[in-house]
Amino acid sequence: MIIEPRMRGFICLTAHPKGCEQNIKNQMEYVKSKGKIDGAKRVLVIGASTGFGLASRISSAFGCDAATIGVFFEKPPTEGKTASPGWYNSAAFENEAIKAGLYAKSINGDAFSKEIKKQTIDMIKADLGQIDLIIYSLASPVRLHPDTGVLHRSSLKPIGNTFTNKTVDFHTGNITQVSIEPANQEDIDNTVVVMGGEDWVMWIQDLKDANLLAPGATTIAYSYIGPSVTEAVYRKGTIGRAKDHLEASAFSITDSLKDINGKAYVSVNKALVTQASSAIPVIPLYISLLYKIMKADGIHEGCIEQIQRLFAERLYTGKEIPTDSNGRIRIDDWEMRDDVQAQVAKLWIESTTESLPEIGDLAGYKQDFLNLFGFGFEGVDYDADANEMVMVSSIK
Repeated sequence: MIIEPRMRGFICLTAHPKGCEQNIKNQMEYVKSKGKIDGAKRVLVIGASTGFGLASRISSAFGCDAATIGVFFEKPPTEGKTASPGWYNSAAFENEAIKAGLYAKSINGDAFSKEIKKQTIDMIKADLGQIDLIIYSLASPVRLHPDTGVLHRSSLKPIGNTFTNKTVDFHTGNITQVSIEPANQEDIDNTVVVMGGEDWVMWIQDLKDANLLAPGATTIAYSYIGPSVTEAVYRKGTIGRAKDHLEASAFSITDSLKDINGKAYVSVNKALVTQASSAIPVIPLYISLLYKIMKADGIHEGCIEQIQRLFAERLYTGKEIPTDSNGRIRIDDWEMRDDVQAQVAKLWIESTTESLPEIGDLAGYKQDFLNLFGFGFEGVDYDADANEMVMVSSIK
């Protein structure tokens, strides 16, 4: 079938298998071009199919020659209907890893569930014995709690006051004012349950109880702080409360791993175009301005550049992992440079529908968004018939 992008709001309803394959190859070649990293050899990535989780799996495999198990919740294809992009990403990753002589298996299902945790534990026991690195990179809007059976939904809301600021429709380039009503306590509590650290703690405890954590095992979860212009709806909003909980969970996990000399860290990453970030008002406009500045300064990074640098310059240097005063790894250091943020603040005031094409990088934002779904890659013939029925080799 001929596969074209079909948009609905901030979601693309189609994905291109050949484009997703090209995306994997591009990221793989980037990691290989940077040289080998003396890092973990047995890696579990929870949330492994897109964004930072996918970049972590690629960096582990092609940077560290690691065996990887990836857990994700993606939609397989059916005749005449494409899979979700993470499915095609995972299929291509496994193919490339196996070609390179690397172990790579995947599990598709609800990572919050006891069933998927058990499946993962059984696979590690059977195939790898123990795990050296666990990446926790889930970005689900809902969580069915495995103990209570309650379905919790996260929300993107400010706390305390109504938030009003600029946002951009990245499809049209129109800048408008957006207002978001403040959260109530239930909104806050639900968001913390979905996006906080409880499930991360559960994963690590289950792996430890099964004796699957190698001595000195490390686990990393991903977070974001961002600038003052986004903080009311992000870091000081409902998501921020969840991130606070996630970051606090790193300390409790580290305490629980003392007997095996293990450690938990939160890595604060850069603002990037992901399916999750595209849904947050204000963020697309901020990213459009940020990209223009960082590209001009030669310090722009996508997911793979960011995570390769995290592995090579933070996690696996042979020295103690550097952290800020709150114990967090900061790989958002280039984004949060004073000169970069001063320029963003100036451009934010100047940004209008008319000025954005010149002062921002909306074209780059759109390109990155299309890339998420396998569209817009050089070397892919999008006019050719594509086989939508691509399978992940380890998933029967």
